[in-house]
Amino acid sequence: MDRLIRDIPKAELHIHIEGSLEPELMFALAERNGISLPYRSVAEIRQAYQFENLQSFLDLYYAGANVLQTEQDFYDLTWAYLQRAAEDRVHHTEIFFDPQSHTDRGIAFETAYSGIQQALQDGKTRLGISSYLILCFLRHLSAESAMATLEQALPYRDQIPAVGLDSSELGHPPAKFKAVFDRARAEGFRTVAHAGEEAAEYIWEAIELLQVSRIDHGVRCIDDPRLVEYLIEHQIPLTVCPLSNTKLRVFDTMEQHNIKQLLDMGLCVTVNSDDPSYFGGYVVDNFRAIQTALHLDEQDIYQLAKNSFQATFLEQEEKQALLDQLERFVSKAG
Repeated sequence: MDRLIRDIPKAELHIHIEGSLEPELMFALAERNGISLPYRSVAEIRQAYQFENLQSFLDLYYAGANVLQTEQDFYDLTWAYLQRAAEDRVHHTEIFFDPQSHTDRGIAFETAYSGIQQALQDGKTRLGISSYLILCFLRHLSAESAMATLEQALPYRDQIPAVGLDSSELGHPPAKFKAVFDRARAEGFRTVAHAGEEAAEYIWEAIELLQVSRIDHGVRCIDDPRLVEYLIEHQIPLTVCPLSNTKLRVFDTMEQHNIKQLLDMGLCVTVNSDDPSYFGGYVVDNFRAIQTALHLDEQDIYQLAKNSFQATFLEQEEKQALLDQLERFVSKAG
């Protein structure tokens, strides 16, 4: 089972590139850029990663982003993630980035974008990992700030197929960003949104007002039977992040997680790592955690991998090629 989890082809659709900043790289970039950190060692940074809740995580997350200053820094960050993804047999990834985390501290949009995009291109040629970049708006900031960020992204429309919504969910409903998402869709972007870590109501808003193609997280859909039926009928994917959910106490233990329940009900759930350096693991670690706690079998692992490819924004021909590769792997493994 462990070998199957590691080797089965898979996609990752919920990964914040800033959240893959490992302590070692944070320390190295701080030294390279002459930035003073409130930590004397990598070990102290790791200790700081033992946060208590979403807000304490976000405070640390945004502080860590300060070491990202140059195009090379963003390249190194993204390349480090892609190398780890290759080890986990990720064949396609759709990566979130938060430009406002950088532009608000004086880093040009182009600096962050160019460094990340170059690494993604190298990931395709050197590691065989295809990828898309998804721009996320920070929901704790204003809708006006999000609209200004969308304007900055328009010259890169051909390389950024979708926009999303992340950061603090509570108190910042999707409705706050309806005009921004209307504009984004008019410009040809697809839409996704974080919703449903706290309440099912925000999932409905994301679907009805933002017209999203995917829900990031979405696990509280279970509280609304009508919503569950809708998600099943329309096969709207949920990009679930089990280690993140337990670290932030969406579920107290992994044994209480509902991903297996949602899978068995016919929802298009996928497994992802969210902010892996902060939440204790990459995509294979998340698979292992739920397999152990929830007693997933080989068919469950196969269906989760299949869902991950079905939920991508790839063109149908590219998507089918990955699904065919998955089928060959399962046939050979069987």
